[in-house]
Amino acid sequence: MTTTSEPGHDRPDPSLDAIMSERRQLINLAYRLLGSLADAEDVVQETYARWYAMSRQQQEAIASPGAWLTKVAGRICLDLLGSARARRESYVGEWIPEPLPDRAEWIDGRGGGTTDPADPADRITLDESVTMAFLVVLESMTPAERVAFVLHEVFRYSFAEVAEIVGRTPAACRQLASSARRRIRASQALPAPAGLRAGLVRDFKQAWEAKDIDTLVGLLDPRATMIADGGGLVSAVLRPIEGGEHIARYIIAIADMAPGLTILERTVNGQPGLVAQRDGVTVTVAAFDVPGDRITRIWAVRNPEKLWPWTGEPQAASDSGHDARHGEGETTIT
Repeated sequence: MTTTSEPGHDRPDPSLDAIMSERRQLINLAYRLLGSLADAEDVVQETYARWYAMSRQQQEAIASPGAWLTKVAGRICLDLLGSARARRESYVGEWIPEPLPDRAEWIDGRGGGTTDPADPADRITLDESVTMAFLVVLESMTPAERVAFVLHEVFRYSFAEVAEIVGRTPAACRQLASSARRRIRASQALPAPAGLRAGLVRDFKQAWEAKDIDTLVGLLDPRATMIADGGGLVSAVLRPIEGGEHIARYIIAIADMAPGLTILERTVNGQPGLVAQRDGVTVTVAAFDVPGDRITRIWAVRNPEKLWPWTGEPQAASDSGHDARHGEGETTIT
């Protein structure tokens, strides 16, 4: 891929490879800041648009293009976080961050900006900073707290660099990150070992398929919470379901209403999760929080607009969601 320096010039831009190599970093940053891969891609596209709106002379005057791109992307995200709060006040039901599949199972179909699943350039690094539990806590922070915390704690930017993005002093950014860190510590327990987490999710799947309510209750913490996100596009409970027994009974009711649903074990945001499919199409992605020997929280994303990496066809998924509301009783684990 090449571009020209200015209209009427034929010579390729020698810095293009270096500039585009920042894409993965920007996508990773924007996803953690926004909790939406679709919005993250839009932010990165806007960031590059601003870079290429400059003349070659202006570009060459920038000592660190990568730092410039990060600064611009961070500021765009900060603005979006401010407006997102107002938008989510009118969101139907609970809002959950967009779930991410394992890189090997990513399905491309959004058009523009995605590449072969084996190519990590446009993919999110799946680590502890993208678990659903972590992202949900980030949602409780103010926009400035979230940006300061993610930039400093996850991406290791100095507070001086963070200050340039947030528009506050380095000392103020240090306080923002400290406040965010306290929120994280107060809301998250140490996760159970990976093998135990995977085993509990597998047992949950098997008990659900067998309609074994006693086993389900035993796998769930008595104070467990289940949250679903249908976005008003498909059927989903609008309020959290609280209590292990209530969740178990609801799960069994879903199994009775959706006998043709296939449940698969999948990696969701780097952690063991479950995927529900109808006629081979993913209709729900469920993430689990397992801090000890029981499941404490379940997040089930049902909104088809958030499932495009799992389906490859967001519009088709939305149409399926319409059928779920008005068709033959299609439902899911939420």
